Amino acid sequence: MPRSHDGTAPLADDRSETLGEAPRATELPGGEYIRERFDDGKRDLTRPEPPEPLGVPIYDNHTHLEIKDGDGFPYWAALDAAERAGVAGVIQVGGDVESSEWSAALAAQDPRVLAAVALHPNEAPGYAEAGTLPEALAVIDRLAAQPRVRAVGETGLDFFRTGDDGRRAQHESFEAHIDIAKRHGIALQIHDRDAHDAVVETLLRVGAPETTVFHCFSGDEHLARLAAEHGWYLSFAGTVTFSNAKNLHAALAVADRSRILVETDAPFLTPAPHRGRPNSPYLTPVTVRSMAERLGVDADELAAETAENTLRAYGDWR
Repeated sequence: MPRSHDGTAPLADDRSETLGEAPRATELPGGEYIRERFDDGKRDLTRPEPPEPLGVPIYDNHTHLEIKDGDGFPYWAALDAAERAGVAGVIQVGGDVESSEWSAALAAQDPRVLAAVALHPNEAPGYAEAGTLPEALAVIDRLAAQPRVRAVGETGLDFFRTGDDGRRAQHESFEAHIDIAKRHGIALQIHDRDAHDAVVETLLRVGAPETTVFHCFSGDEHLARLAAEHGWYLSFAGTVTFSNAKNLHAALAVADRSRILVETDAPFLTPAPHRGRPNSPYLTPVTVRSMAERLGVDADELAAETAENTLRAYGDWR
């Protein structure tokens, strides 16, 4: 099923690399990439320079290494670059059956990777329309049993891209994913776009998993306080570095520091000052430093806290 929720499409047949390095053997379903980000020809596709590593290892708790963006930067190159930048591990996230299978396979073979598997809320209506939503959810349930799959996600509700006609399928899928996460005793990674009230209502009505993460947190101070009340994690992406993201700055200021995580959502949401260019886990330190500056704390202190929080949420990588 073609991805539609994040501006990607199935990869074309030409998968040649431009890094000047020999491709590594891969046993991943579909190969080194299975998606390609749409390019309108207007973006700067040069990769930002790597930042200096922080003084302690950190983690990117949400990334999409299966998506090609600009030059060839396959998963192994991205992970090597992240390791050099002090990123000890990543959570590779699926959004449909194909990318979830890819994510689980990568986690099984690379100790720097854990996986999250799910049907993205904007994919759920397509599965429902095709009459294959139960079968797709069964695949997610099966993958969630694998030892290096530590989260069900990204799932949730998205009222920005999907209209009223698709909301029933989104709700059905979201509640099924909540059940899968609880039965397997792993985290839930939530995609919440223009649907804060409905997401919270669902979590409170059906019961949130013990570990619930708002991926790419997009709420405000009110939602941050509500999350703290219920022990939910807030994962901040590159958007928190944007000068106009006043709601995120306010949310970060009141968030429970023991429930703060950091992510890239690569190849999207590249942090300032590199906004618009290809994102990758090696840029995670940029976001941590920006968050620390806004909080008025030492960057290494915040890095240590987010690392501890990440390990508490998902378990140890190795």
